[in-house]
Amino acid sequence: MSKLYIVPTPIGNLKDLSFRVLEVLQEADRIACEDTRVTSKLLNRYEIRKPLLSYREHNEMGVSEEILDKVESGETIALVSDAGMPGISDPGSVLVRKAIERGIEVNVLPGPSALINALVSSGLDTSRFTFIGFLDKARKKKRDELLKYRDREETLILYEAPHRILDTLEAVQEVFGERKISLSRELTKLYEEHQRGTVQEVLETYKDRTPKGEFVLVVEGMSQEAQQLEKESLYAHLSVKEHLLQFIENGMSKKDAVKVVAELRGIPKKEVYKESLELE
Repeated sequence: MSKLYIVPTPIGNLKDLSFRVLEVLQEADRIACEDTRVTSKLLNRYEIRKPLLSYREHNEMGVSEEILDKVESGETIALVSDAGMPGISDPGSVLVRKAIERGIEVNVLPGPSALINALVSSGLDTSRFTFIGFLDKARKKKRDELLKYRDREETLILYEAPHRILDTLEAVQEVFGERKISLSRELTKLYEEHQRGTVQEVLETYKDRTPKGEFVLVVEGMSQEAQQLEKESLYAHLSVKEHLLQFIENGMSKKDAVKVVAELRGIPKKEVYKESLELE
């Protein structure tokens, strides 16, 4: 029976290949991949000989249809990326979407993912996180994108190329301030490295060295304390009465204004209520 498999591959260490992945690659009629040279190294390591089909960014629209036509004609095809899970910051997402549209079952195998390795090793909060992926290459657009995530409480994860990582770190520092971060490279390889600290501390390590390898940047979310301080700075110049009037004059009822002001300022509601009595 023909099938379409989405197959994760090692992100550095070729030994990180599951028995199930090995079995699927051995049984597939054809393997679709980003770079045939990279995939050939993996297949040669396990003595697998299969026809390879180039599937990469810029040809994914047309080749997706070709792959799905082959699946419908009876072939079993495995899609791999150069490293990690196809579909994550990767054109594999196009194939999955088109397969679903055509009613073709998609079988996704579990396996390596750089973002998960980097997150777990970061020491930052793993209970909630947002994967951003690659930011725009243009300096202004990059900072505009980061602004959208500035007030998020969850941990943030980004991918970045070596020649852009310093600019991205500077952008994070400019938009987010001095947060804790973890910068990972060469994951699962011999020279795996994790740099942890504030943005400035990590930037300091690159004063006399050139960034090499693909990076995963994990950024601490905005703490509730920082959010509260920022909120307070917006109305620090207002007295409680003036703060109440600001909301009331904008159409809010006094009862609701008391509740909102108390929450924003982090003070008991009864204190705000006393101040509201003088507005009558």
